[in-house]
Amino acid sequence: MDRNSESYRIMRDKALAQLRSGESLTGKDGAFGPLLQEFLEAALDGEMSSHLDADERLSGNKRNGWGSKRVKIMAGEIEIATPQDRHSSFSPEILKKRETILADNMSSKIIGLYGMGMSLRDISSHIEEMYDVTISHNTLSEIIERIVPKVKEWQSRPLDSMYTIVWLDAMHYKVKDGGRTESRAVYNVLAINKDGRKELIGMYVSENEGANFWLSVLTDLKARGLNDILIACIDNLTGFSQAISTIFPQVIIQSCIVHQIRNSLKYIASKNQKEFMADLKTVYQAPNLDLAELHLDKLQEKWGQKYSVVLESWRRNWDKLSAYFGYDEHIRRLIYTTNPIEGFHRQVRKVTKTKGVFPNDMALMKLIYLAVINISKKWTQPLQNWALTAGQLRIKFGERMPLTL
Repeated sequence: MDRNSESYRIMRDKALAQLRSGESLTGKDGAFGPLLQEFLEAALDGEMSSHLDADERLSGNKRNGWGSKRVKIMAGEIEIATPQDRHSSFSPEILKKRETILADNMSSKIIGLYGMGMSLRDISSHIEEMYDVTISHNTLSEIIERIVPKVKEWQSRPLDSMYTIVWLDAMHYKVKDGGRTESRAVYNVLAINKDGRKELIGMYVSENEGANFWLSVLTDLKARGLNDILIACIDNLTGFSQAISTIFPQVIIQSCIVHQIRNSLKYIASKNQKEFMADLKTVYQAPNLDLAELHLDKLQEKWGQKYSVVLESWRRNWDKLSAYFGYDEHIRRLIYTTNPIEGFHRQVRKVTKTKGVFPNDMALMKLIYLAVINISKKWTQPLQNWALTAGQLRIKFGERMPLTL
């Protein structure tokens, strides 16, 4: 663009006047649109000149007039004069063929709004209100579809060789499948790396939750470079601990105490629940393993005959339920429940709650992926007191827990 041209000076003066007065440069009547239009046309003309090099000219190719296309930008919609060549071999970079929305800023804004749980209709209304640009449902869908490769790349990205603590749990959604509404389980693996930072290292979709699919999840984690997990925190799904130990035989497994308590109370008469819980607290809130086992024996003596199924469950799963007693209090709080991943799930559901039924599995994955990206922006710092936690893990696990200086 010629900076000495009259049109350039007029647009420059208009932009400066709007800037000084506080008016928007990118609004409907802003100066940004005409400036960008002139810049794009000049750039396209330069690209055409470069395209028509000696070889192209020898083949008989040359300029063949001008076409036009309407392009949506943050300032509204502009019409661009596009140079054409006789062989139609010109493929510009600055404004690609069939590209009708220019600004990456607009695309990222649309994807960001979708990631906050807004519907395509709401996004279209918002963009039109803010920027006076009308974007069709199909165009919005095309923009959001651009993240599919990113989802797949993120799912298969390489992992660290070791994570200190992982929580494994599933969320459940409804998805359309062949015209029918089906249930889907989204398997999530939340981890703490050796530096004390949270990371969602796995997200997978299956028809239902089960130990067999968890086995395939763990196999995939290993294939992506994960060789060791120090502590795995899980719910009481049958066969889950065996699946983990098959892939990571050195792992310490901690079953969620809260899940165990909830399952126990299902079998306790309402009139006995308050008294039973008071006795049970002496077990799982004991200061050490010896006292916990002593109180478990007392619980057996008092309630074992009346609620044998409950006490048998605590006895059968005691090794997994009591693993947290081997650590100081601040580590116990991290591992004795699956609360960290359940808290993460609550954050995700704030975004997905507006969607009753997803049209397909990828639609579900795209929205959860965008929610994860937003949530993980807060995971930049190590957990509180991580230096102390890392020291305790080093004592417990030796060289499996590397020192970070």
